[in-house]
Formats: sequence, C-alpha cells, structure tokens
Amino acid sequence: LVQVVESGGGLVQAGGSLRLSCIASGLILERYSMAWFRQAPGKEREGVSCIVSDGGSTAYADSVKGRLTISRDNAKKTVTLQMNSLKPEDTAMYYCAAGRGAGTVYSEIVLCQKAMSGQADFDYWGQGTQVTVSS
Repeated sequence: LVQVVESGGGLVQAGGSLRLSCIASGLILERYSMAWFRQAPGKEREGVSCIVSDGGSTAYADSVKGRLTISRDNAKKTVTLQMNSLKPEDTAMYYCAAGRGAGTVYSEIVLCQKAMSGQADFDYWGQGTQVTVSS
C-alpha cells in the first residue's frame, strides 16, 4: 500500500517561514519525481515545486521562486519544502505527489515542467496540509 503523508502546515504571519515534509511509503522513492501542489479556495490546483528522482533537477512556479526550496532524502523517503518570506497569497492546501517519468531523467524533467504549468499527471497523492498566512 502506497501512502503519501504531508505535515508541517500551520498558521504563520506574512514574512514568516514554514517547513513542509512529505513521507512516502510503499514505493521505491528513488524512482519517482516528487512535487508539491497547492489549491486555494475557489482556485485551480497549481504546481508549486518539483524535484526529479535523484534530486539533480528542480522546478518552481514563478510565484515562489527565490522563496521556496524543495529537497529530498531518498534514504529517509522524505521530501521537504522550505517556505520562506511567506505571503498571504501562499495560503492554500498543499499536496505532495509522486510521479514516474518514462525511465529517463529527461522524461522526469518534462514531468516536473508540466507540473509547473498545471498538468498534474502524478500517480500518488497525499491528503494535504493547510498553510495559512496572515497579513
């Protein structure tokens, strides 16, 4: 049974920081690209950040570049999203997802790029963790 579980959300003031964690079990994590998506009430889900299976390439939405950093530890089956300089517009439910490319690094990079454009072709999803940023 594959499980993807997010944690670390909460309420923070604008300018503050949060660190989201995602633990994936029941799969060989080093075979999957991992992404964070978010969805605010009344808005479509959007890709926030993505990292390929070996951590060698990352992607970020333009709205979060320079403020969020994605990383992974395959041995610990963990993906982390460090969120700094948070803004009220970052308020959303944040989801972690695992997706496989076609077996090449290039396909994983394409998968991550598509995630940033809103295409969410990922295989496994968590239940989400709420991030609320007050002004």
